[in-house]
Amino acid sequence: MKVEERAIGVFDSGVGGLSVLAHIHALLPDERLIYVADSAFMPYGCKSDELVEERCMSIAAFFVEQSCKAIVVACNTATAVAVDRIRQKYDVPVIGMEPAVKPAVSHSLAGVVGVLATSATVASDKFKQLGLRHGADARLIVQACPGLVEQIEQGDLDGDQTRMLLHSYLDPLIEKGVDTLVLGCTHYPFVSHMIREIVGEDITVIDTGDAIARELRRQLLMSELLLLANDEKQDKPASIVFWSSGDVDKAEPLMSRLWGKATVPKQLLF
Repeated sequence: MKVEERAIGVFDSGVGGLSVLAHIHALLPDERLIYVADSAFMPYGCKSDELVEERCMSIAAFFVEQSCKAIVVACNTATAVAVDRIRQKYDVPVIGMEPAVKPAVSHSLAGVVGVLATSATVASDKFKQLGLRHGADARLIVQACPGLVEQIEQGDLDGDQTRMLLHSYLDPLIEKGVDTLVLGCTHYPFVSHMIREIVGEDITVIDTGDAIARELRRQLLMSELLLLANDEKQDKPASIVFWSSGDVDKAEPLMSRLWGKATVPKQLLF
């Protein structure tokens, strides 16, 4: 199969990875994309490592069956649990997620960095190692955000319950003087407007999606899998195919709302 006919597979436990997909599509508009929302098993953060690994390996196998040339694990929990095994099993570039602690520490003038993340991410060894590697030059304040992913998955991007949750997580960080805030979950950019309203203009908010897109491009280029401007053009515009393991009739309105246009997700049957 020609390089231009092969897609990039992106997945998350739900709709959060659409924020990463948007950065990838913006940077690599000619690339074919397949997005899987594993909504039937959302959120991964409250599932056992064994179940999360099983789901990640099944989705990775699905992408390989679809002749994907790269896999993006657009979920911090899934990255912590399964990215190493995916890389060991499949000979394609596999890009994982991690909260953008390193750039946040470099950016912070006060040396006080806040990190919003899921409870599972906060508890993971990978995150602890990340803090040890990059947190020595700053005071790193980590805030777990139970319930926030669920609010976003319900489509509550502006409601009082979501705002109350955000205040409970952000107000202590503001009081402790953070000047840089890391969104450590792919769902959180979808409520970044509310986050910015609460933290104000003096606190920098960092989303990791752009960095993931640039790392994907780098790895595709190194592997000679990147579509370049002078490559043979496809017969039709690059496609984006959406899948969900949950109820697609329920998934479609939210996925379309977050993506900004109709998604019409297909049913994932495993």
